[in-house]
Amino acid sequence: MDTCPGYMRGCYIQGKNGIEIGDYTQISANVGIQSAKHNLYNLRDYTLCKPIKIGEYCLVAMNVMILPEVELGDFTIVGAGAVVTRSFPEGHCVIAGNPAKKLRDLDPSECIRYKDENEYIGFIKKEKFEQYKRKYLK
Repeated sequence: MDTCPGYMRGCYIQGKNGIEIGDYTQISANVGIQSAKHNLYNLRDYTLCKPIKIGEYCLVAMNVMILPEVELGDFTIVGAGAVVTRSFPEGHCVIAGNPAKKLRDLDPSECIRYKDENEYIGFIKKEKFEQYKRKYLK
């Protein structure tokens, strides 16, 4: 819900190995998310690896690059211009830099898990999604 990856200008999302993005995660402009690595001996081919996982209630600021196999836990804030090369699965933290490193932890009891009054799955209202799924996603 309330997640629009690639909606902002200049985003590049390559999901050959899969990308999972949690509800209420915000992705800013000029963000790159690349889930596959090129085969070093055949640049038209990619190597298989684990999908990228970005948790719920995360913020990915402008000009961030997230590389293959990264996992970010819930409430991870990625500072502008960061290059995320490794995982921070515990979440509840602020990361930044090149390569990204943890700058501070967030108190989980202070993190608010809000819900929008009108929830959507993609561009479909949540209450109509099951009907859509039965009709179009056989």
